[in-house]
Amino acid sequence: MPPYRPARAFAAALLAALLGALLPAGAARAAEGTVSGGRLDWGIKSSFQTYVTGPIANGNYRLTGGAATIGGSQFRFHSAKGSYNPETGAFEARFSGGVRFTGHRKPDGSNELELSVSRPTVRISGGRGTLHVDMVSKARTTGKVTTSTQVPFAALNLSGVNMRGGRGPVRLNNIPATLTGQGATAFAGFYTAGTPLDPISLGVDVVEPRQSAAPPKPTPETKPSATAKDTARGALRDAAVDWGVRRTFREYVTGSIAQGKWTLSGGAQDGGALFRFPSGKGTYDPKTQSLDAVFTGAVRFTGQHLDLTLTKVTAKISGGKGVLSADVANGTRTTPAVPLITFPATGFAPKNGLAALTEAPATLTAGGAQAFGNMYKAGTEMDPVSLAVAVDAGARLPALPDLGSAPAAETPSAAPSPSAAAPDAAPAASAADSSASSGVFIAVGAGVLAAASAIALYAVRRRRRVTAAPGTTTTD
Repeated sequence: MPPYRPARAFAAALLAALLGALLPAGAARAAEGTVSGGRLDWGIKSSFQTYVTGPIANGNYRLTGGAATIGGSQFRFHSAKGSYNPETGAFEARFSGGVRFTGHRKPDGSNELELSVSRPTVRISGGRGTLHVDMVSKARTTGKVTTSTQVPFAALNLSGVNMRGGRGPVRLNNIPATLTGQGATAFAGFYTAGTPLDPISLGVDVVEPRQSAAPPKPTPETKPSATAKDTARGALRDAAVDWGVRRTFREYVTGSIAQGKWTLSGGAQDGGALFRFPSGKGTYDPKTQSLDAVFTGAVRFTGQHLDLTLTKVTAKISGGKGVLSADVANGTRTTPAVPLITFPATGFAPKNGLAALTEAPATLTAGGAQAFGNMYKAGTEMDPVSLAVAVDAGARLPALPDLGSAPAAETPSAAPSPSAAAPDAAPAASAADSSASSGVFIAVGAGVLAAASAIALYAVRRRRRVTAAPGTTTTD
């Protein structure tokens, strides 16, 4: 037996021991984790956005389903659900929210351009990735409206991305996307297959199997008789109102002009594209579908020449019409109970113990215009309002958008500046900018393994030098 074989055996044993210490039991047979919470940032195609809102189409876009805007021209989709298998790298994340584009308005009030993108889903398997979306589009020539469900819209370039061996969270940054043939058809023929789209970035949380296997918490039992009495009295078990004020106002606050921010207090919650004012107290009559409730929480917008606070938000509904009011503080001056917006509120009857309005269109009042310093005229369309009232002990309010855990420093990439003339191809992001992260464990483990390899190699070389005969030369 050559004298240096024991050194090799020692090195192998050392590596095996270190691997055993580093890797958790059963890592080689890693079970599939559950994707729960997270967001996807994607501009779809920034030049298309500019075309829609520019002087040719003279249109706009509207966020739906809790989607938000982020950075210069990206949309943020939320509440990821799906699965991740670290052994095979298979990954699926389904997101909520959407955006609806309209343009080329005709004299009769309809639009020649109508296109909606919603519920994006990222699927990765075998090193290949695809972005699926729900789409509703109107053909430019015939006006025929086509609805497509989870169409494979874009191929994702995963060069340099290794999806195997991680634990979570999973983060992908600036992944280049290219329009597929089916995507081109669903896109109403605006672009041909192979056209570069805006890159995607996502971050999702992964729940390990042993955590997801925990038994669900028991739901408190409710007595039917008590529920019926409470409903008849119109008692509010719980209530919340969700309102984002106005998308362009939020963008103005955080943009280059105001260079500001918003701060929540008193229990108000940030849902990305909306603010939730919870813990409603007041009265609700299911027979007349009327409501008079006040909610907790406040939101304060600050920036250059801006200091605006909304608090003591109230919602009143009567005769199928609603009014949302708030105490408005501009600097040190506070005006109580200012009616800010009106909204339609038909069909506000309880179903399964919950009376709810979802994204009811909202219109700015004269008082609201003054509250916002006349930035917008009375009658301006504001962000839609959602309202939920639980009149049954077993009813649960709709969940807020779940954006998952935030990175330590979130710096979303700005999309390239598009042409203002017509839809054209925007340059694709470089694959070198792409990265996949599955937690700190892999990075730390790689460093320790590198050190272990160095120690083992040193031991081999040292052993060879000791056992080699005088006058001979060893080669590594």
